[in-house]
Amino acid sequence: MAESVSLVAKPRHERGSQAARRLRRQGMIPGVVYGHKEETVAVSLPAEELESAIRHGVRIIDLKADGKEEKALIKDVQWDHLGKELLHVDFARVAIDERIEITVPIELRGTAPGVNAGGVLDQPLHELSVECLAIRIPDSIRVSIQDLQVDGVIHVRDLTLPEGVKVLSDPDAIVVHITAPITEPEAAAPVTEAPEQAEPEVIGRQKTEEGEEGE
Repeated sequence: MAESVSLVAKPRHERGSQAARRLRRQGMIPGVVYGHKEETVAVSLPAEELESAIRHGVRIIDLKADGKEEKALIKDVQWDHLGKELLHVDFARVAIDERIEITVPIELRGTAPGVNAGGVLDQPLHELSVECLAIRIPDSIRVSIQDLQVDGVIHVRDLTLPEGVKVLSDPDAIVVHITAPITEPEAAAPVTEAPEQAEPEVIGRQKTEEGEEGE
C-alpha cells in the first residue's frame, strides 16, 4: 500500500490562466479540493513535493490548511502537452473508513514458460477497477505468470486480491494469455516446365528427296 504524504496547502484567491502561471513560476501548483458535501476550495501546493508524490504513485494526501488537516484522494492530474510540467490537480475529500472505487495498475510477475517455448505473451488488461478503503489502496495488483504455458490464460476471476479489495471489472475479462507462435506456410517449390524437344532431323528422307531431284 502506498503511504500517504503530508502537504501544506495555501488558500488560492486569484483564478484564471495568468494567475496559475504566476503561481507555477513561484514554485506552486494550483488545485481544488471538493467532496463530502463541503465547499469546494481553491488551493496551491508546493510543486516539487506534490510532483514527487505523484510520480511515486501516492494516491492519498494529508492536506494541511488553515489549521486543519484532511485526507484527500488525488482525483485528476493535468500535465502540459509534453507530460513534463504539472499544471493543476483535483483532490476529493475522503474519510479513513470510506470505501472508494478506483483503478489500480496490473503488474505481471515472473517469466512465463510458454514464452520460453516460443509463445507470444499478450496482456489485454493493464488496469483493474476495484473497491477498497481510501487508506488501503494497493500500489498494484500483482499477477504471477511463472506457470503460464502456451495457450494458457489468466482471467480477472483468477486473480488473488489484497485483503479488503473487491474487484469491479468483468470477471471473465482476460488479463494475460500466451498464444502459440504463428508459423508461415512453406513456399511451394516452383514448377518448371520441361524444355521443348526439337524434332529429330530425318536424314534418310532428306537424301532420298535430294536424290529424286537429281534424276
